[in-house]
Amino acid sequence: MTFVLLAIVAVLAALVGYVVGSRRGSGSATAPPPAVGGDSPPAIAARDAPLGQLAELAHERERLFHDLADARTDAARYRQVIVDIENNAPPPILAGVGEPDDLKLIVGVGPVLERMLHNLGITTFRQIARWTDREVSEFDARLPEFPGRIQRDQWVTQARALHRSKYGQSATGAPAGG
Repeated sequence: MTFVLLAIVAVLAALVGYVVGSRRGSGSATAPPPAVGGDSPPAIAARDAPLGQLAELAHERERLFHDLADARTDAARYRQVIVDIENNAPPPILAGVGEPDDLKLIVGVGPVLERMLHNLGITTFRQIARWTDREVSEFDARLPEFPGRIQRDQWVTQARALHRSKYGQSATGAPAGG
């Protein structure tokens, strides 16, 4: 009988220990009870500090988003200015070359190829008309998006004829027909 009584006491002790331990583990036993009637200002500030930091961070994030939007707008505006300048700017004139010719008159040369040729320093029919086979190969390699276009469309022959019709002389300087 004492044995049964000791077993019951042990089970009750274990049950009480379990209940007390589960209350402490959940955090409800360690939190101080809320004060009724008025916290002191430091206690309120300590309690609301994380909320104040979150509000400050949210305000800072909003300001950064506005700054980023402004920077993107400025970048887009400057990009458009550069595109406008490139589209409206005359092609670069090399010393001694003269006025640029409309290279788009050569069959196979469109606005994109004309711009690429201008960037490579080619602005006149005379320059193309004087290309040697080696130079044709070099420029063909410098225009990898259009392989074989120079020979296939016979740019050199066309440029000679266009130069002759525009200036009345061959690309070498001799009068046309001579």
